[in-house]
Amino acid sequence: MSAQGTPSAAATTAGIKATPKGAWTVTFLLFLFMVVNFADKIVVGLAGVPIMTDMKLDAEQFGLLGSSFFFLFSISAIVVGFIVNKVPTRWVLLTLAVIWALAQFPMVGTVSFTTLLICRIVLGAGEGPAFSVAAHAIYKWFPDEKRTLPTAILSQGSAFGVILAVPALNWVIVNHSWHYAFGALGIVGLMWVCAWLTFGKEGPLEDTQTLAANEPKIPYIQLLTSRTFLGCVIATFGAYWALSLGLTWFTPFIVKGLGFSQSQAGFVSILPWVFGATIVILTGWISQVMMARGYTTRISRGVLGSVPLILGGLILATMPHVTGAGLQIAALVVGSGLCGAIYVVCPPMLGEFTPASQRGAVIAIYGALYTLSGIIAPNVMGTVIQRAGNMVDGYLTGFTINAVVMVGSGVIGLLLLWPNTEKARLSRGAAPQGAPLKGAVSPT
Repeated sequence: MSAQGTPSAAATTAGIKATPKGAWTVTFLLFLFMVVNFADKIVVGLAGVPIMTDMKLDAEQFGLLGSSFFFLFSISAIVVGFIVNKVPTRWVLLTLAVIWALAQFPMVGTVSFTTLLICRIVLGAGEGPAFSVAAHAIYKWFPDEKRTLPTAILSQGSAFGVILAVPALNWVIVNHSWHYAFGALGIVGLMWVCAWLTFGKEGPLEDTQTLAANEPKIPYIQLLTSRTFLGCVIATFGAYWALSLGLTWFTPFIVKGLGFSQSQAGFVSILPWVFGATIVILTGWISQVMMARGYTTRISRGVLGSVPLILGGLILATMPHVTGAGLQIAALVVGSGLCGAIYVVCPPMLGEFTPASQRGAVIAIYGALYTLSGIIAPNVMGTVIQRAGNMVDGYLTGFTINAVVMVGSGVIGLLLLWPNTEKARLSRGAAPQGAPLKGAVSPT
């Protein structure tokens, strides 16, 4: 966002195409931030069978454990989202990472189910705001037309968090104990904290306090009821349903449903994330190329993000109708991996029409709403498996439900995502905050 007469406007007017020095260093650090974030998420699913065996948990209890991570996830995301409207993201990110690290260490020793549950709830509260705060931080380094690729790189942290962590953590689980896998993640989290203290900086393109005082404001009710905001929430809700099932239930399905060993499952479990990483990078690159060639953001972001979600759901729906572990894994890998496209395009779309001084809260609220599927999906899968006559049939029914959710949310996203017209409509009603500005004021 920019406003004539503000320091940030002067910087962007002088060279809107320029990327400040240090932008890619911060992007890389935030990529690592998301790597740690998703390694923390995946560990319970990866160690699902040993945890259920050691603690004598049934499918419904394990589903509750998977969902517990999201109990405070959304609330925390909203609260922190409003905080980063006024507080530098550098310190907020640091605080979140410290919480993640400390929440891992109680699991190193003997632990009760209650303690494990509480630690996962605390971890979820710390990780709830992670992506939205990181995206808000990156957008202080890149102008709008250059945000899709760094957003894609940031999103890649989720895939690489799994790709890098799964083999290492699974080795620890198989050769030592699932308890030590948690301790290893705590140490890695503290290492990132040290790196961020040394190299992390606040982006120079936006002065949050200046923007808060001078930038035109749009009422939150208008932002949060706009069709593009609703479309982003609904579309990503469906994608996150698949992601949360992958985090909690993919490895147990490979081991208990398809008969792979824990060691084999560790390698199979990275396949959706490898495929998803490819989709994320391709989406970011294609979107940026399309924008450079003059396509509207309705096409280069909205359609580009929604169509793969629909296709992924249709592919996932074939799982009960194919035979053989290989084909079922392929359908699960490709179907769930295609969801990654929507994560790349939604934050930049929201950034198109949201004033920069309100963007942290809006992206956080978006994240808080779509991640509610993380509470629902693991519990639904656990309940379906528990009540099914056959364990494999229970898994396949759960993945079919996932497919329906993906297709439905993708279709709604395709209908609602019109960020370019949203920007024009909302900017007409924007009113200056505080003292009126001289000259024209427009969000960019």
